[in-house]
Amino acid sequence: MKLLAIRLDAAGDVLMCAPALRALAEAGHQVTLLTSTAGALAGERLDSVERVLCWSAPWMKASVPAAPDSVPAMAAQLAAAGFDGALIFTSYSQSPLPAALLCQMAGIKLRAAHCRENPYQLLTHWLREPEPETLQRHEVQRQLDLVAHLGWRPSSERMGLRIGLHDREAADEALRLAGIDPAGDWILLHPGASASSRRYPARHWRQVAELLEQDGQLPLVFAGSSDELPLLREIFGEHAGRWPSVAGRLDFGGLAALISRARVLVCCNSAPAHLAAATGTPVVDLYALTNPQHTPWQVRHRLLYQPVPCHTCYQSVCPRGDNRCLSEVAPVAVRSAVQELLAGL
Repeated sequence: MKLLAIRLDAAGDVLMCAPALRALAEAGHQVTLLTSTAGALAGERLDSVERVLCWSAPWMKASVPAAPDSVPAMAAQLAAAGFDGALIFTSYSQSPLPAALLCQMAGIKLRAAHCRENPYQLLTHWLREPEPETLQRHEVQRQLDLVAHLGWRPSSERMGLRIGLHDREAADEALRLAGIDPAGDWILLHPGASASSRRYPARHWRQVAELLEQDGQLPLVFAGSSDELPLLREIFGEHAGRWPSVAGRLDFGGLAALISRARVLVCCNSAPAHLAAATGTPVVDLYALTNPQHTPWQVRHRLLYQPVPCHTCYQSVCPRGDNRCLSEVAPVAVRSAVQELLAGL
């Protein structure tokens, strides 16, 4: 069959769909992914996906304001493509019904999704939404359960993505420019996260780097996007240039290659943590308790957080304003977690 997989969120969310998408491809289906521009960065690197369509769906949180005819226009584009079925991948806090209506408008006959409300004719294959009241699953397992409902299971439930030679060369060049031997061992620190509620305080990152530097086991490398350069400047403070940085020098593929080379990654619960899972790199995940289902999947890791009564808030900005679930994680605990992973524990 010619299948449309819909996941309209960011790169990390698409990566967590990788095992489910593998199941579709291994069953002999042609898979097209409909996702956001950010999600396409990951989707284009999945071997199970033949084609990626980018769209800023007007019902998604991060979408830009949509033109009045954007939904009918996308429905017409999907209708012209002639899809036999559509699987709508969501987190449990999202409704699949807008996407289901889009697919119905496009004349796609098979439409499957988890849904809390009775979807009536909008879905042909309805999985009643059990989360979070009955159970809470990892996001990867949730998507695997959706495809399993239709009888498809992957040969492997591991995450994965394709890293090209160009990506590896770009990562190596960035490391050399930062004064790091690409063939050596080093610890990678990625402080950024798209949501402020998921960011470990800059002053704590500085202390983590100082503690790891005192250990003297391995050199440190900082990474981040060009948008995160101000954050790195805040972390470095008056010690600009004290630690090597490749921030702003790599695209998504280059970052994936960089993470795949690191002995250990230290990051927040954001896309780099999922890239670590996809590449098999041990990761210390400074895990804000905004969502419970996005922990690193099937990779050696340590989760660090402070239990708080306001957990599972789903907020991009901490409602309390203090990010206690992260700000109360001691830098010495981060160093200990890194040491454990370096020791193979």
